[in-house]
Amino acid sequence: MNDHTPDTASRESARVVTAFWDAMQTSDFYAAAGLLAPDYTLEWPQSGERIRGPANFAAINTHYPAAGRWQFTVQRLIAQGSDVVTDVTVTDGVILARAITFSTVRAGLITRQVEYWPDPFEAPAWRVARVERMGLPDDESSQ
Repeated sequence: MNDHTPDTASRESARVVTAFWDAMQTSDFYAAAGLLAPDYTLEWPQSGERIRGPANFAAINTHYPAAGRWQFTVQRLIAQGSDVVTDVTVTDGVILARAITFSTVRAGLITRQVEYWPDPFEAPAWRVARVERMGLPDDESSQ
């Protein structure tokens, strides 16, 4: 088997992105930035922002206001070749958010991420007869 088969590439990409989220879990954002390529870009389409470079990434995350230490829980990770999608729950003990991140991995480093931070909202009452309520991501009833 060739080392560049899609399965090998997918596993390597998944390994790099998993290491990234593990580093984020330590709240050492400079360590996480060590997994980013020098020409790294992060896009936040909802706010219209683009972050260029590992140093800016680490500085923004280090200075982001928080009530406590950030915790990251990967709910799902899907890798295909150099592309990885993660669904991550993020909390500082007060805020609970969800991030959907599309990462591109090249030569063992993350080169680009596009991240969506959907805000939760209360379901409209008119749908109550046609839906079932789900718990929070870590709630067993939502599994």
